[in-house]
Amino acid sequence: MTRITSADESAVARAQRELQEAGVRTVIGTVVNASGITLAKSVPLARLGTFHQAGMGAAPVWHVFTIDGGIAFTDSITPVGDMRLKIDITGLRVLQGGWAWAPASLFEQAGAPSPACARGLLAGVDGSLNQAGYQALVGHELEFFLTSPDGSALETTSWVPYGATGLLDRSEFLDDLLSAMNQAGIPIEQIHAEYGRNQFEFSLPPASPVHAADTVVLAKIMVGIAARAHSMQASFSPSPFPGTVGNGAHQHFSLQKNGLPLFSGGSGPYGISGEGGAAIGGIIAGLPDIQGFLTGSVLSGSRLAPGTWSGAYLCWGLENREASVRFLNEGRSNPHGANVEVKIVDPSANVYLASAAILALALEGIRSGRKLPAAVPGDPGRLSEDERHRANIRMLPNSPAAIIDTLDTSRLARGLLGDAVVDATVAVRRYEQRTSADLAPDELAERFRLAWSI
Repeated sequence: MTRITSADESAVARAQRELQEAGVRTVIGTVVNASGITLAKSVPLARLGTFHQAGMGAAPVWHVFTIDGGIAFTDSITPVGDMRLKIDITGLRVLQGGWAWAPASLFEQAGAPSPACARGLLAGVDGSLNQAGYQALVGHELEFFLTSPDGSALETTSWVPYGATGLLDRSEFLDDLLSAMNQAGIPIEQIHAEYGRNQFEFSLPPASPVHAADTVVLAKIMVGIAARAHSMQASFSPSPFPGTVGNGAHQHFSLQKNGLPLFSGGSGPYGISGEGGAAIGGIIAGLPDIQGFLTGSVLSGSRLAPGTWSGAYLCWGLENREASVRFLNEGRSNPHGANVEVKIVDPSANVYLASAAILALALEGIRSGRKLPAAVPGDPGRLSEDERHRANIRMLPNSPAAIIDTLDTSRLARGLLGDAVVDATVAVRRYEQRTSADLAPDELAERFRLAWSI
């Protein structure tokens, strides 16, 4: 189905007619909350207009539902009150089995965007970039493990990291997944077997920030549908099986001003312009403050370790997979042009909030005239502690408590993104820490292996 370009009543009627012709009977709308879990409501197709215009009711505690089904109340988020869940019909896509999907945002009863709605926040950050004269494109990479329906490990005869074996052994699943994604209008760029046993990764092309994040949510839904059809589940946990690699959700972004790229054509290292360098400098300087939005879950710290390409070192470098910020230069082998990859993001993060935090840091770096730090050309892990100290390279924290404490007290994070999303994120992540404090790493991973699955 083609994308709807207008939100007026005729567009709703046209969308309803097209969906009916496609066999759709039910429309589902999704949001992602502070825990990184995907919540949804659905309506019969006849109620499409209401779902888009007036919205469906949603309690304020939707923002703070936790990964174990609990609620992390805050001073401002209580059982009292109501919000409206409204779908964006420009994002409608046809799924299988008579279903269609659309991204949704949360609004207050009077019509204002909910301050803790991550999709609305990302739209606001993108708007701030545009008002300042910048345009951002974001591209996502997503990793997942295939598991048994109960989340236990699948039996596999052999596995070669990045090998053809995994592609062939799971060829029927992958064929169904790619076919469904094509039909839903998700332009997968590539998919491959990853390092972990029964782990896969796919890449999505760059798009405007909100559309790119919407596509991640839809892609996770499609992965879940395909996995179920083959009697499996897909784990998007940051660390589903301790002792092996975890799942990443790397975010690439590029910036332009007046049609000219900021990460190429300049006089800085690798052609980075002055403003492009300031954007990277802003991210390096502010990453510890907003890390709780990117790697804040109780399992995220297990993934952050040297030698795992998770970006555990706070630095940047050209094609440096051990750096938290990896720079990809323009060239014939990079058709999308020069861009920056933030490697520490994992799938337990709210994808909208993670993008908002990264782009807000980039804009803050430009506005404040941040300096581009020296690039790190090699693996920081091969340097001595003294050499890393002299080069101002440090490890990002992997303690959930330390990461969230920093977010809670960060004036930078609160100033850029607002108290509402900081308070909600701190509440759900501290809840996770309290309720899982007595669990061993294996128990923790098993309990929450499917917490972020769809």
